[in-house]
Amino acid sequence: MKKTILIVEDDTGIRVILQDALSEQGYDVTTAADGEKGLELALALKPDLIILDVMLPLMDGFEICKKVRREGGTSPILMLTVKDEEVDKVLGLELGADDYVTKPFSLKELSARVKALLRRVEDYQNEIKLYRFGRVELDFQKYESRKDGLDLGLTPLELRILRLLIDRKGQVVSRDEFLDCVWGADNLVVSHRTVDSHMAHIRKKIEDNPSKPQYIKSVHSIGYKFKD
Repeated sequence: MKKTILIVEDDTGIRVILQDALSEQGYDVTTAADGEKGLELALALKPDLIILDVMLPLMDGFEICKKVRREGGTSPILMLTVKDEEVDKVLGLELGADDYVTKPFSLKELSARVKALLRRVEDYQNEIKLYRFGRVELDFQKYESRKDGLDLGLTPLELRILRLLIDRKGQVVSRDEFLDCVWGADNLVVSHRTVDSHMAHIRKKIEDNPSKPQYIKSVHSIGYKFKD
């Protein structure tokens, strides 16, 4: 079955080039030229991957990313940015994006990132399927998370972080290991601060008392460990 990709890009030249290149590689590609249409398609189509420009008319990429995740969208998001500023890339990742490419980029680089993200999702789905602890249930195959039967709204990125902790239950996972295993060893933008930010968001969702966490323990100056 063909993988589906949504491209949200207002530059006609870039949009057409990406659509043609990815279609030739066997993907089923849909496009949008502004943020409002992009959000509508992202929520309706639930594509296997979203390529999302940051600077868009009507609604920017950051807002789209935030709203997709808020609505429970699990599609991996690859953000495109012309800004080579760490704060913009980190903001996108903290809002739920999975990776980024800075313009100008080569088609070879973008294709490699697309394949890596899709492969990462497949690997993720083929490992742990379901895990329960306390009143929390995580379905790693369906990208669903519940507490007392109610949706927790964990993003795919947050679920990958949790799965790494669960895979290494009782062991300390360093911040550097999170960066390598979740974001990839070649990703030089995400920092230890981003790891801590995501961990704070996860604790707010799964812990009864985030200030005194029961499941995700901090290990001073090193990282975190999971204990159920």
